[in-house]
Amino acid sequence: MSNEHTITGTEANFASEVVESDVPVLVDFWAEWCGPCKMISPVLDQIATDVAGKAKVVKVNVDENRALAGQFNVTSIPMMLFFKDGEVKDTVVGAGTPKDALQQKLEALA
Repeated sequence: MSNEHTITGTEANFASEVVESDVPVLVDFWAEWCGPCKMISPVLDQIATDVAGKAKVVKVNVDENRALAGQFNVTSIPMMLFFKDGEVKDTVVGAGTPKDALQQKLEALA
């Protein structure tokens, strides 16, 4: 459910990949059983490829990383958080946002 530009986020690497990142990060909270998550996954993979070197896409499986999901109050998935300088700058819930809009939100933080 990812490509070579997409990072798998875990409780172990979240600080280094997201909080301490020197580029903006789109964090996707998802689950294997979530239909809309599977629908938007290829879109996020494409964004990761498009922004490689300028920003990152990190995917966090909520079933495997419950503490992270709780920390960011993830109550509905997919939920995408946009980070810059370790802080959440924007949030998108659901799979209805077009690729261009998601990518623009991420690039606006760069």
